[in-house]
Amino acid sequence: MNARDIVLQRIRTALADVPDAEVPEPAPPADADRAYRRSHAEGELVELFAERVADYRAHVVRVTAADAARTVGELLGGRGVTSLVVPPGFPEALLPQEGSWRRLGDDGPLAVAELEAADAVVTTAAVGIAVTGTIVLDAGPGQGRRVLTLLPDYHLCVVRADQIVGDVPDAIALLDPARPLTFVSGPSATSDIELDRVEGVHGPRTLHVLIIAEEPA
Repeated sequence: MNARDIVLQRIRTALADVPDAEVPEPAPPADADRAYRRSHAEGELVELFAERVADYRAHVVRVTAADAARTVGELLGGRGVTSLVVPPGFPEALLPQEGSWRRLGDDGPLAVAELEAADAVVTTAAVGIAVTGTIVLDAGPGQGRRVLTLLPDYHLCVVRADQIVGDVPDAIALLDPARPLTFVSGPSATSDIELDRVEGVHGPRTLHVLIIAEEPA
């Protein structure tokens, strides 16, 4: 008796006391209203998002639009950044006018060696999810290719407060499934069999999330 025969025999044994007239209940139609709970978000969404992002050991900074560029400059300076990857479409209003860092554009695009040598990358985001503390990238303007946020060791991500939604279904409803979607929850981290946490293996070791309270001018 092979494995298939054993499985079928067990199924027959389990169904031995089921009446022959009994049939499975029909599946509900595809358009049935299942009344699923769409969101587990409670309270103010920006506060919840900031709290959950910090739970993943990411650094959260909240600013107004007027202070955004200055804060970006301070964060880059505090990290000692000398080379910064700036994806096409990143808002110029969010970049400081002066800095000790060299700007690397990806219009070329940049080679892998150049990305590995870069100190940091700055991007926007497509949406933020409050309940899970997740940032979603879809390669839109200001986000660039996925590899841009994989190789540099430091990722500074700018999220507008009006981009933050309550839960995953709310985010999915806003996203285009045909685009390359990346869900980021904190800096890259992994654990070995002894549960020793190591950060920076599959992406940036450090993630800063800058939440802007209003649309930049």
